Amino acid sequence: MKYESAIDTEAVTAIDVHTHVEADDHHHTSLDTELLDASAGYFRAQVPRTPTVADLAAYYRERNMAAVVFTVDATTALGGHPPVSSEEIAEQAADHNDVLIPFGSVDPRNPAEAVSRIHVLATNYGVRGMKFHPSLQGFDPSDPTCYPIYEACAEHGLVTLFHTGQTGIGAGLPGGRGIRLRYSDPMLLDDVAADFPQLTMILAHPSVPWADASISIATHKANVFIDLSGWSPKYFPPQLTRAIGSMLKTKALFGSDFPLITPDRWISDFEHLEIKPEATPLIMKENAIRVLGL
Repeated sequence: MKYESAIDTEAVTAIDVHTHVEADDHHHTSLDTELLDASAGYFRAQVPRTPTVADLAAYYRERNMAAVVFTVDATTALGGHPPVSSEEIAEQAADHNDVLIPFGSVDPRNPAEAVSRIHVLATNYGVRGMKFHPSLQGFDPSDPTCYPIYEACAEHGLVTLFHTGQTGIGAGLPGGRGIRLRYSDPMLLDDVAADFPQLTMILAHPSVPWADASISIATHKANVFIDLSGWSPKYFPPQLTRAIGSMLKTKALFGSDFPLITPDRWISDFEHLEIKPEATPLIMKENAIRVLGL
């Protein structure tokens, strides 16, 4: 079944643009046990760490929220460990289209296959965007070899969501399990935003230690947005808090990084920020409606 959104944007209270499908119905996970344990330890996760699509649908429906759902295809970088199927995620999201919005993921280390899969995922499965994690996937997103991937995303009007900054995946392991943080420097994505002005891009997370770079890029490039996932708002860099309440109030998006951070905790902490009242509904829902074309 091809996904078509049935989300009542007037009725939902928020749209979480950043949640992870960590397991399929056969208990296969996109990360191996060592990486799952390292990530859970880093975030001190308090909920089951491997939610399925059905788990996410039930969780967000209970909260009267909608959520973007995805996995990360890092097959090459993880030595052949396959992800949860993006095709299955999209098919199952179609069964829960009142609360879920599926994104796909492809392996950028295999550009030709990635481009082919983007066409299939967009045309046959109705995904609304593509998720990339340069550090986990082991690629420089500004490398011209990736440009056909972005061209395919732009052709289908897909939103591109890029992990930026620090990652809990591999945290505390020797050598971070070989995961390189520099690939998630948002300045690498400034090249992409400049070369693909028609491509909608979301820089995920507060981008620590490069928060100023993300703020600058989102301010400068009309096609670039920031999601606020992966950190409790009480730990946001102060310059980010100022920016999302003022010059970036139409460019910032609520995201939790569930299951690593719950939307309940995120929203509770967000309510204590000194954010102008007019910015809150934009961040929590209105910006996402516009960016995702809901």
